[in-house]
Amino acid sequence: MIQKPRGTRDFLPDEMEARRSTEAKMREAVRRWGYREVCTPEFEDLELFTLRSGEGIMQEMYVFEDKGGRKLALRPEITAAVIRMYINEAKVAPKPLRWCYFADCFRYERPQKGRYRQFWQFGAELIGADTAIADAEVIMLAADALNATGVTWDLKVGHLAFMKNLLKDLEPSAQRRVMAHLDKKDFDGLKTTLSEMGKADLGESLTALVECRTLAEAFEIAGTIPEKERVEQMTGILDASGVSYSLNFGIARGLDYYTGMVFEGFAHNLGAENQIVGGGAYRLAHLFGGDDVASVGFAIGFDRVMVSLGDVQPKKDTIVGIVCTSEGRSFALSVARAFRAEGIRAEMDLMERGLGAQMAHAAKSADFAVVIGAREAEAGQVTLKDLHSGEQKTLAPAAAIAEVKAHGAR
Repeated sequence: MIQKPRGTRDFLPDEMEARRSTEAKMREAVRRWGYREVCTPEFEDLELFTLRSGEGIMQEMYVFEDKGGRKLALRPEITAAVIRMYINEAKVAPKPLRWCYFADCFRYERPQKGRYRQFWQFGAELIGADTAIADAEVIMLAADALNATGVTWDLKVGHLAFMKNLLKDLEPSAQRRVMAHLDKKDFDGLKTTLSEMGKADLGESLTALVECRTLAEAFEIAGTIPEKERVEQMTGILDASGVSYSLNFGIARGLDYYTGMVFEGFAHNLGAENQIVGGGAYRLAHLFGGDDVASVGFAIGFDRVMVSLGDVQPKKDTIVGIVCTSEGRSFALSVARAFRAEGIRAEMDLMERGLGAQMAHAAKSADFAVVIGAREAEAGQVTLKDLHSGEQKTLAPAAAIAEVKAHGAR
């Protein structure tokens, strides 16, 4: 028996309905901010991803050559593809551009709970606005999208200017070693590495920055930074908006990618793999041959959101089971079509069962049975039975539709 590939999943109807329901809430949340959906190819030129992250990323990607010998890759994330699309299709469009997306990505890594080889991201990119309020808008947008799902989570907001100011005298390779320790909260390793570099005095300042939780403390530790006013404006906007967040100046990943504001979000009930959103301000377009445009964005790990939410119960459709005899089938087909035209889910028997068997089958999943025999067909009426209460009425099709609509979703 052929099995699905490792790290992928099959989604049955109940799970798909739950996923689509959650996705719809997120889409509606970002729509209200003016973000419009874009879509990019599932595979891209390999260089799109190696230009940003280096050749090493190829070990984590699905890479292949097409029949023309071109090196391609299944996308491991969406941001680079969106910026590539901006350069190709929209660099002269009025700015800022507010774009969002929902798409699957692929990474060759060890599968575990909340981490798969095929996974979905919901994200947004704000392109062409380089201001404190742009930074704040993207944070608030991510918060609205996640809060709309009902997930419980914590938001951490930081700014890389403080960390960069402390590390400005280190070579990029040395900065990456230091950041790796900070990312893992490995303060003993940090102390050893800095001692080897002859920068032992940096350890106390970096540790204090990671642990501080107020702007005043951060400015005192890192010293004067050019972005001081912008950071204060951004946090002031977040405070005025009522967003629940805490400051964290120890967000260490992406120092060579993000340019300023950074933020992360963590679900309360996912254990070690609990990050569900990450984002910040960045500049990528110039790497791909475009202008040096400021951008701010985020990506939400949709699969982790679903794991965190657990057993999601989406709104259940009202289901009508069409029960008919062979003599009433033609009329039943038109009645079913009328129900569907009004947005009501109507299912007919396909197994040539008798009336009793059809009723028994409808009782397992439907809310109403619409019974049509020769008598109903001749009179142009239906017998509508409420399968929850047992009440039944003989009505014209339009009246039966109105009756079902009046009951609403079950």
